[in-house]
Amino acid sequence: MTHVYMPPSIRHFEPLHMVFSTWVDHLPFGYDLVAAIRPKLLVELGTHKGLSYFTFCQSMKENEIDGLCYAVDTFEGDEHTDKYDEAVFTAVNNHNRQNYHGFSYLMRMFFNDALRHFDEDSIELLHIDGFHTYEAVSEDFASWYPKVKPGGIILFHDVQARLQDFGAWKFWEEIRGQHETFTFNHGFGLGVLRKAGGDRSQDSELLKLLFDDRSDNTAAKMRAFYVHASKHLENMRKLKRLNTAVVAKQD
Repeated sequence: MTHVYMPPSIRHFEPLHMVFSTWVDHLPFGYDLVAAIRPKLLVELGTHKGLSYFTFCQSMKENEIDGLCYAVDTFEGDEHTDKYDEAVFTAVNNHNRQNYHGFSYLMRMFFNDALRHFDEDSIELLHIDGFHTYEAVSEDFASWYPKVKPGGIILFHDVQARLQDFGAWKFWEEIRGQHETFTFNHGFGLGVLRKAGGDRSQDSELLKLLFDDRSDNTAAKMRAFYVHASKHLENMRKLKRLNTAVVAKQD
C-alpha cells in the first residue's frame, strides 16, 4: 500500500496573520517544518511585517510545542525594503502580544548585537532573511552557524531571486555542495540546510523526505506538493473573502 504524506498544514492550518510578502508561497512548509522539528529554540533574522515568523509561532502554539521564539530585526527597513515607519513594529508587536505572549519575543536590534544572547549549539531552527546581498547573507551564516544545534535546520529565503543586488542565490549555490540541503524553487526560492551531527534516530517523516531519500523523484514530488499546498491555501483565502463579500451583500 502506498504511504501518503499528509502534514498538519493540509489538515488544519489557516494563517492568523496575513500581510504582503513573497514568503506567502512557503507558509505551509514553514508551518509543517516547525511541527516536524518541535524546536525548543527558534530564531528569525529579519522579520519585517512578520509573515514567516508568525507562521512559525502559530505552528508552535497549535501543535502544543514547548519552546521559545525570537524575532531579531531593527524594524526600520533597509535598501531592499526601503525605510518604513513605526507602524510596522507597532503592528508586529501588537499581534505578537495578543497571540503569542509568553513564548515569543521581539529583539529590536542588529543581528550581530543579538548573537551574545544565544549559546553555541542551541538554536534548532534558524531563519536567515535579512539584507539580501551576497556579503550580508554570507556574514549572517558565518556568524550564526555556530549557534545552531548539531542536526538543526537553517532556512534561507530568496535563494532563486536574481534581482537588484540580491545575492542569496549565489551564496546558496556555493554552500549547497558542502552541507545537507534541499531547495524549493517556487516563490523566489527557499533553501533548507541541515547542520551536521545530532541524533537522527527520532527524525520526523518530513525530515526523512527532505534529507534521507535523495532520489530525484522524491525531491520532485516534495517540491510539487508544496507548490500545490501554497496554491490550496491561497484558494481557501480567496473563497473565504468571496463568502464574506456575499454575506455582506446579503445584509
